[in-house]
Amino acid sequence: MTRSTLLDSTRRIVTLTWPMYIGQVAVLAFSTVDTVMAARSSALDLAALAIGGAAYVSVFIGLMGVVMALGPIAGQLYGAGRLRDCGRSLHQAMWLALALSVAGCALLLFPQPFLDLAHTPPDVEAKVRGYLTGLAFALPASLLFSAYRAFNIAVSRPKAVMALQLGALLLKVPLTALLVFGAALQTPLGELRVPALGAPGCGIATAIVMVLQMALAWRVLRRDPFYVRFGLREPVRPPERASLAGLLRLGVPMGLSILIEVTGFTFMAFFISRLGATPVAGHQIAVNMVALMFMLPLSIANAAGTLVAQRIGANDERAARRLGRHGIELGMLCGAAVGAAVYLLREPLVHLYTADPVIIGAAMPLLAWIVLFHVADATQTVTAFVLRAYRIVNAPLAINAVAIWGVGLIGGYLLAFDVYAPSPAGLRGAQGFWAAATLGLVLAAVALVALMARTYHRQKRAAFVTATA
Repeated sequence: MTRSTLLDSTRRIVTLTWPMYIGQVAVLAFSTVDTVMAARSSALDLAALAIGGAAYVSVFIGLMGVVMALGPIAGQLYGAGRLRDCGRSLHQAMWLALALSVAGCALLLFPQPFLDLAHTPPDVEAKVRGYLTGLAFALPASLLFSAYRAFNIAVSRPKAVMALQLGALLLKVPLTALLVFGAALQTPLGELRVPALGAPGCGIATAIVMVLQMALAWRVLRRDPFYVRFGLREPVRPPERASLAGLLRLGVPMGLSILIEVTGFTFMAFFISRLGATPVAGHQIAVNMVALMFMLPLSIANAAGTLVAQRIGANDERAARRLGRHGIELGMLCGAAVGAAVYLLREPLVHLYTADPVIIGAAMPLLAWIVLFHVADATQTVTAFVLRAYRIVNAPLAINAVAIWGVGLIGGYLLAFDVYAPSPAGLRGAQGFWAAATLGLVLAAVALVALMARTYHRQKRAAFVTATA
């Protein structure tokens, strides 16, 4: 492997990564805006946001993972030059998104299972229900936009996604502030008083923004000349059983795998909330910081997976293997650098969220694991996306179930609550969950890299046999 080859792979990955990273940060900033404003509203609003956010993310991410099966499918079709088929796959993914949103909205409108799991007190429960009601109206538009995003990434056009995500954030900030804190607005018809809604205002603001964002995305698909060659100016094709079945075969394991990753952490919020409003508020701040850090390896993963899928579609297996390997290496390097920087700056960063010394004291110990946590998370994420480009999804699902649910979530519960034996002082409560989650991610990263190496070995052996036959 020459240095020029490594630099070429890095350049191609980075070219796709940076607009996706900016867009992903804009998306995560929705949660950051909500967290900061809820923290400044009241501890109850921040606790409600932590529980409601965990419920929403558990629902949305799992369903989004199914829709995101469009990515490797459209990427391979694009690499093979089958542009009309590529466009038709977007239409089918949009039908799938609408169907999935029906079940998702029902879970958000009737969230009692989540509330019971978190042992939510009545004063927090009312705020959680209001927050999730707003997000239920956001879900269909969010899933449709996920299809738009997956398609544009698959055809190497991430800037079209980034522009809309940045615009949505610009609207989200003032709208959330208005609904969370309330205000008196002067209108031509007189004074209009907007009540202070607290955490529910965050959900309503998100719903308004997501509907407008998807409306603009649809306009782009119908008006931009770039999409003519994909047939996207033509009438939307009705649902096709074969196409939907293909999306589901790939998307269900992908969705379950992503759901396991996410619920491994969102369920932590439910369990930690049993310890009180302060521990879960500290956990919410730490989770938000980790989520912000995660956007870079996630963007690298999307870029590497897209390029690998395109090369597979073009029957260029050697380039696919090279790009996949370099993507994993780049993800590990960036994970180490960002993790170390956040660890060194953790105290001033936490102060950006809140000035409450009690909540700061609850958040700080959780960030002691941040370097190892983030390197492992970055490695397993990029590797999983490369494997998805090869449509390998069932084995990663099993690995995530054992490592993240088995070791991370169940192991964390045993440590946090001293289930069988007293845990060391530094591994009780929320710290126990974070220690076990870190170990689970390390095991997932090691197993997925081993699976990737095995996949490459099999491909090389098959190519050798074909060449010598």
